[in-house]
Amino acid sequence: MGQKVRPTGFRTGIMTDWQSHWYASKQDYAELLVEDAKIRQYIKKRYPRSGIARIRIERTREKVVVYIYSARVGMIIGKKGQEVDKLTKELEDLAHRHIEVKTIEINRPEVDAQLVAEDIAEQLEKRASFRRTMKRAIDQTMEAGAKGIRVQLSGRLGGAEMARQETSMAGSIPLSTLRARIDYGFTEAATAQGNIGIKVWINNGDYFEESSDAAYAQAGKVSKKPARQSKR
Repeated sequence: MGQKVRPTGFRTGIMTDWQSHWYASKQDYAELLVEDAKIRQYIKKRYPRSGIARIRIERTREKVVVYIYSARVGMIIGKKGQEVDKLTKELEDLAHRHIEVKTIEINRPEVDAQLVAEDIAEQLEKRASFRRTMKRAIDQTMEAGAKGIRVQLSGRLGGAEMARQETSMAGSIPLSTLRARIDYGFTEAATAQGNIGIKVWINNGDYFEESSDAAYAQAGKVSKKPARQSKR
């Protein structure tokens, strides 16, 4: 039996927040959950290569607010905001609710696992060498300041007759350390020989590093390296 856990799901509710923010009664919960999935699916299908990393949804009694985190915000907004108005209208027709779309730009796409995976998929679809593509992605991410990266490709790599799996890695990826900021991304590259699955794990350091290490250390809440006590 496999014992692999998706790093984002493993940390949700402990270190990271949920991607959907709302509360619903037992009767409405399933319907709203499916609606969230449809909204995300529709946006990703409408903008297949616009660098969308994630979509966060917040609901109030009156409206649904959709936050789109993207590296290419211009493609979603369009000229004078025409594209985003069109998208809002389409989502309102899909969900039959009042919807507000907000875009948030990702300034460092090299350290976002989903965007790195999509970049690799784009290169593979252009028939680039999978080894060179993996190496390029790893080098770019490490240069951007990541603590570690792991890339895994599965499928008929290089047009081979039999599907196989290739993994390449640099730095450290402590998957079981909850305080480690591990980002995970998955996508598929549709090549002529068949689909190639791409998984990317990126270690962006410690969650407590951002919330001022000095303040935490002084308060005695978190030390950089917890002292290991020997059992006697």
